[in-house]
Amino acid sequence: MTLFTATPAGALPAGGGLRPAADSGASAESPVTMTIETVAPLVAAPNGTVTISGHVTNGGRSVLKGAHAAVRKPYSGRPLERRNDLATVAGRTSPLGADGVELDSPQYALPELGPGQSQSYTLGVAVSDLGLSESGVYELAVDVWGATADNQKERALGIARTFLPYNPNPGEAQPTKVTTLWPLVHAPVLAAQTATSENDQTASVLRNDSLAAEFAPGGRLYELVDTGAKLPGLTWVIDPDLLDTAFAMTRPYRVQKPGSEREGKPAKDDNTVQGAGTAAATAWLEKLRAAVAKPGTQVVALPYADPDVASIAHNGADLSGMTTALSKAATAGRLTVEGRLSVDTRSDVAWPYQGYLDQQIAGLTQQSGSGLVLVNGQSVPESSSVKYTPTAVRPIGNGQNAVVADETVTSLFDADLSTPQAQTQATQRFLAETYVITHEEPQNPRGLLVMPPRELTANTAKVLANALQAATDKWIAPAKLDVLAQGAPDPKANSAVPAAPDYPAQARASELPAADLSSTDKIQHDLDTLMRVLTLPQRVRGPFSAAMVRSLSTEWRAQPPAGSTYRAGVDNYLGELTNAVRVPPKNVVTLAGDTGLLQVSVRNDLTQTVTNLKLVLTSTQPNRLKVRAEEELVLPPSQSVTLRFQAEAHNNGPVWMTAQLMTTGPNPQPYGAPQRFRVEVTSVTNGVLYVFAGAGALLLLAALRFIRQRKRRAGQPHADGDQPVGDAGGAENADADADRAADGTADGTADGTADAEADGGPGGDGSAGDGPAQTPRGSSADGRDRAASDEKVGP
Repeated sequence: MTLFTATPAGALPAGGGLRPAADSGASAESPVTMTIETVAPLVAAPNGTVTISGHVTNGGRSVLKGAHAAVRKPYSGRPLERRNDLATVAGRTSPLGADGVELDSPQYALPELGPGQSQSYTLGVAVSDLGLSESGVYELAVDVWGATADNQKERALGIARTFLPYNPNPGEAQPTKVTTLWPLVHAPVLAAQTATSENDQTASVLRNDSLAAEFAPGGRLYELVDTGAKLPGLTWVIDPDLLDTAFAMTRPYRVQKPGSEREGKPAKDDNTVQGAGTAAATAWLEKLRAAVAKPGTQVVALPYADPDVASIAHNGADLSGMTTALSKAATAGRLTVEGRLSVDTRSDVAWPYQGYLDQQIAGLTQQSGSGLVLVNGQSVPESSSVKYTPTAVRPIGNGQNAVVADETVTSLFDADLSTPQAQTQATQRFLAETYVITHEEPQNPRGLLVMPPRELTANTAKVLANALQAATDKWIAPAKLDVLAQGAPDPKANSAVPAAPDYPAQARASELPAADLSSTDKIQHDLDTLMRVLTLPQRVRGPFSAAMVRSLSTEWRAQPPAGSTYRAGVDNYLGELTNAVRVPPKNVVTLAGDTGLLQVSVRNDLTQTVTNLKLVLTSTQPNRLKVRAEEELVLPPSQSVTLRFQAEAHNNGPVWMTAQLMTTGPNPQPYGAPQRFRVEVTSVTNGVLYVFAGAGALLLLAALRFIRQRKRRAGQPHADGDQPVGDAGGAENADADADRAADGTADGTADGTADAEADGGPGGDGSAGDGPAQTPRGSSADGRDRAASDEKVGP
């Protein structure tokens, strides 16, 4: 019995009827392009009917005349027994005799189709008419037969092919254990900054609000959870950073305004807006928790933020902090997933970019504690001498195992299957491949890994789920990753890890470059330095450690500009925090005399006390100007302190000084940028001579007065009636006058410069009272410090 269901010629069928077609790739010999967009049922059953629908498109330059569409009976009625046979059929492009013989019924008479026009069709054929002789996979082909206006010869004008499994005896083979990875990843959006919410609670800051739509019904991540929740034995592969972001969104959060992500400024109302995804994130997390709690499922926690191990292995292996960062990311990943989802997880699993593996990647993942690696079959191809598909697990050395995904099966779900044609082709090919794999060795059950891309789309996920459900309990059995990994390896399977030169060039081209990895490694170094001086390091360590790992995310491969912006934002914000503890700029300082105090202030604009710091003052010409080397300090929050360094000058003129903050303790490190300023040394030599000359003149005057007094005592009274002065008293007065002359710098120079302020206070405004420092010797009575811009310091 046959079933004929078609739209009458000349009518406009539902779904479009005659319509312009996209570029079809048709040739002069085969000007018609056909599609198969639905096959129902997906697996043929005895005494059943198979219904096929699609479109016929005239891709040539001439009118299509007297043509019809029909189903072909499979060639020889024999099933396709090897995977190579499937590949051969899938690789054909034009009608061939090997595609079988066209059935007389059903046939669909096509209307005249002008160039570029398209017509839908639907054909139903009885399974018995297809002549399927036994269980197996068969080619299912639909063609168009007819003529064109420029060539009246009737011929096959186009053909569409797919596969049709026929499974009348479901229990005739041991089912293949199929592990399907179900990735939940997203490019990082949590920033290192935090903000203060309306109720004085700390609020997270996101670089954009894209997850609000993805978590909502219809969004990619929502649909992945909704679809995956219906599948048994699924292995969820989750980026812990995504869970942290979702959790942060369940509370009030802020989103950076476009253009502010790179700046790295503290989060404020003028550069952020309120996030809008709280309800969606809350519902999504609840839905995910229910899905992963189903019996038989497994959760694999990727290292936190899914760092790109392939890029690190190839371009950052010499960076000391990378292996440590990966190990910490793995631990943080496990704790985060277990905490957010309340399930046990496996966290020793490495998933290099697209599963490509080489010896460098294997070595790095082994060092960072990954005992199992998810591998693309392209990296570990099978020998042509192996006539069946080996089980997925295999040892790769150094105590590591790989689970190798089937290359052909995995490639079916690489793209976004958004059209009915692509969805049907992927589904039927998946069913065909898995059926043949199972029946290659029907009594030798093996394990198969299906590894869709990290960016699995909602459309593709639904196609994969549909295909899995169609084959489950017929010739495949769902199995979680642990079941597959614990299986016995096949000794005939290839387990050789390729060398670095064999790594795919297209994958290497998208790697994070060495410069980006070095800048991220520097972030870790700068963060470690900042942590040494903070009294409340936990406020900064967590957000920045996570942000540093996010800078290495594998997801940046798909969006390099966004990755660069994110790294710049993290680096700039860390610089903002580091530079909040600083030596304010100084211009010129005057030292009048051979000794004195140089004053340098240090400002702390953080909201916590800073300690374990010292200020080191270095002279470029210590033979002309020597200073005490260093001063340790403690900086209260939002205050500055002024430090005083004893200086000794030997020559007049300018001398450049460098003020550098350093950490204290073992292995001291420079903190922040050095600050240079000029010291003008005046009155070192000449001033001393003037003092000595003045003292000599006073002594001479005292001597003359002493002589006059002696003469008066001899009987020559002074005209003004003064009485003679005794020797002792005159000498003491002369010495006192000389001392006062010598000390004149204390009354003149010091006091004369007391109105010049020293640097210090907020932003270097001279507010020495903010800190514990004392008013320096030589300051004026009102205690004002000297100006940073033009400082004058007395002895």
